Amino acid sequence: MNKIQQLMHDDMQKLDTVIRNDLSSNVVLINQIGEYIVSAGGKRIRPLLTILCGRIAGIKDNNLIHQMAAMIEYIHTATLLHDDVVDESGLRRGRKTSNAVFGNAASVLVGDFIYTRAFQMMVKSDSIRVLDVMAKSTNQISEGEVLQLLNIGRSDLTEKEYFEVIKYKTAILFEASARVAAIIANTSSKEEEALANYAINIGTAFQIVDDILDYTGDSNSMGKNVGDDLLEGKVTLPLIYLLKNGSALEQQKIKDAIDKPNTAEVDFIISAIKNSGAIEYCSNLAQQYVDSAISELTIFPDSEYKDAMIELSHSAVERIT
Repeated sequence: MNKIQQLMHDDMQKLDTVIRNDLSSNVVLINQIGEYIVSAGGKRIRPLLTILCGRIAGIKDNNLIHQMAAMIEYIHTATLLHDDVVDESGLRRGRKTSNAVFGNAASVLVGDFIYTRAFQMMVKSDSIRVLDVMAKSTNQISEGEVLQLLNIGRSDLTEKEYFEVIKYKTAILFEASARVAAIIANTSSKEEEALANYAINIGTAFQIVDDILDYTGDSNSMGKNVGDDLLEGKVTLPLIYLLKNGSALEQQKIKDAIDKPNTAEVDFIISAIKNSGAIEYCSNLAQQYVDSAISELTIFPDSEYKDAMIELSHSAVERIT
């Protein structure tokens, strides 16, 4: 990611300025929580994707692309605020979540503020299509949140159902990140679809890898505790694989953990996942999505931004090693 950071340094600085300026409010608590969230950092993959897609599509020096990238980050941030309340999470990116510091009510309400500020920013695009894309996307993201809630504790969750949740919760916003940039750049429909498909595949790959890292990563690098998904009753791809291919004992341990998180044998399950073919299986699937993403870029001429998007694709799976 170093080359990407160097290439996009000025763009990301401008993005940061927009984010901080547009999150300001006359209400002190909103500013406090907003600053707490912004200062936490994060990869900001989605707004980065918006800017990269804009650049590869021919946008030069256009402040609107930074505003739309900030809008995408606001949607993502508001979703995380609400997620942490629903999941009762206490740790994100290595420090306490905003709900753990400021309380659930404040976090939900500030999440609402950030959502509505995002829609105010959409109007600046002066594009009905941008509004249409974002309205549909945020609605689908909400559906994904409800779908994931319904799937909590389901040891019979299928791979198809897992990918349906990924589509709504993660890939949809990645797609919107790219499509908004394509609309602003006034690309052809073929180029817009290529960027959208690239983003969908990247988003899916990133989520698969995140789910792998929940069992193979370490708390310091992830900024959350290993095995949190299991303790929250979330059945992700590594668990689905083991529930299908593991021994009777391993399958039972997982079902017991899902039913009674307080008595879950997390270390046993993590070890079982690592010693099975689950990680390799999930990694191979993630790589397939990465390859599909890169293939979508062939429509665009070679450039430093195209190289950056290819590198971004590879970085999704390189996090596993």
